[in-house]
Amino acid sequence: MMAASMGQSPTMEASLSLPVLVKPGKMCYTSSGHQMRRMQRLRRRWQRQGCLAEPVQASSSNGVSRSSVAKPVLETHAWDATFSQASHLAQPYRGSKLPTPPNRLRIFSGTSNPALAQEVACYLGLDLSSIKIKRFADGEIYVQVQESIRGCDVFLVQPSCPPVNDHLMELLVTIDACKRASARSITAVIPYYGYARADRKTQGRESIAAKLTANLLTEAGANRVLAMDLHSGQCVGYFDIPVDHVYGDSVILDYLASKRISTGELVVVSPDVGGVARARAFAKKLNDAPLAIVDKRRSAHNVSEVMNLIGDVKDKVAVLVDDMIDTAGTITNAAKVLHAEGAREVYACATHAVFSPPAVERLSSGVFQEVIVTNTIPVSQEKSFPELTVLSVANLLGETIWRVYNSSSVMSLF
Repeated sequence: MMAASMGQSPTMEASLSLPVLVKPGKMCYTSSGHQMRRMQRLRRRWQRQGCLAEPVQASSSNGVSRSSVAKPVLETHAWDATFSQASHLAQPYRGSKLPTPPNRLRIFSGTSNPALAQEVACYLGLDLSSIKIKRFADGEIYVQVQESIRGCDVFLVQPSCPPVNDHLMELLVTIDACKRASARSITAVIPYYGYARADRKTQGRESIAAKLTANLLTEAGANRVLAMDLHSGQCVGYFDIPVDHVYGDSVILDYLASKRISTGELVVVSPDVGGVARARAFAKKLNDAPLAIVDKRRSAHNVSEVMNLIGDVKDKVAVLVDDMIDTAGTITNAAKVLHAEGAREVYACATHAVFSPPAVERLSSGVFQEVIVTNTIPVSQEKSFPELTVLSVANLLGETIWRVYNSSSVMSLF
């Protein structure tokens, strides 16, 4: 056993020809016992990675040739104290750019909205991580992660938009695949959270599918959920894991500000009584704009009957605010009432563009000056119409993901 002196190349016995791990401020490992076996394993690993200096021949003081390990190109290495000892392998500096530690942040996309996931990854300066998703002939879903994510913080971008059941099951299977691949944490990024409308029992013998969905995500292995504009805020309480509830109204408000509409001309309208809290918060961010409410009576699912208007909209620019537009029955009937009450223009603003038939026909019938939605759900070309404006929430989601990853405050975004 030989000790390495400071300022000289560390040496070992010729019969072993083992490398020495050089780490500033630390003693070199010796070749005895378990350390010798450990160094042999490290040597094989370094050889595979191509970062091991080849042994060179040097002469000792008595003229006998012995084996030593060549100095690396530079003796300065980048050490990251936050990583484990396994990532402290000696990587010599080989260029003008300092070596950087491996990034633990991974962004994966499902098949429901890959365009949004790509935008989020671009905001973060990352490429989407590789994943293989396919469906068998009988409809079963197969998922395989195509790269190592051991010890990584994984964010899966997958809104449960139509077909809801397929995309939800795909998300569950993907979470399971990441869990079995030893991801350190798994965050399900669900811009549109399906089944959120089934948040309570309105009649006997009904299910509460929002709670069931929360249980499924937790049991699959998700450690955190990031959702945008849940239909009901109480859905957050259905989870036993942390939930970051992101609001997309900031994106819509920025767009409305660009239209230079006078605050005195604006009135924010809730299309039903259940959305009053959402509309009031929206109006507060518009310099406390006036609030109006359209009272409706729903006779069946996806069928609504407008009753009356609470508030004054005469000669005003009315902004209808809702979390989603499904068949557009509620918001279209509300717009007709607003026009009948003297509103000059009517804008429809919603985060989620579900657009189930006959939504497009209703929205493009001429009752709206503009329909403003976001890309939490992809809007196909077949569902586009002249009055439609689609805003991107990628930067908002990307910033939220970055803050979650760095354990920073998310509340300050809103």
